[in-house]
Amino acid sequence: MKHIIIYSRHGCHLCESARAELESIKSEIDFDLEESFIDGDAKLESEYGLMVPVILIDGKMHGYGRVERERFKAAIKA
Repeated sequence: MKHIIIYSRHGCHLCESARAELESIKSEIDFDLEESFIDGDAKLESEYGLMVPVILIDGKMHGYGRVERERFKAAIKA
């Protein structure tokens, strides 16, 4: 089973939308979903600060910003 991490910030509307989209896809395809907030983590803020939401699949960056539903589903199935 694939493990997905979404790096977010508190109060980020784009992050909330991405999380909702991932939850919707999760109802179709089973995967582990973990949300991690980068607020206050200097290393993560430095790496991903302006890019959130950032999505990792099994530890590898898949994308950031808006979730491309079909691209994400294809990556999960691969």
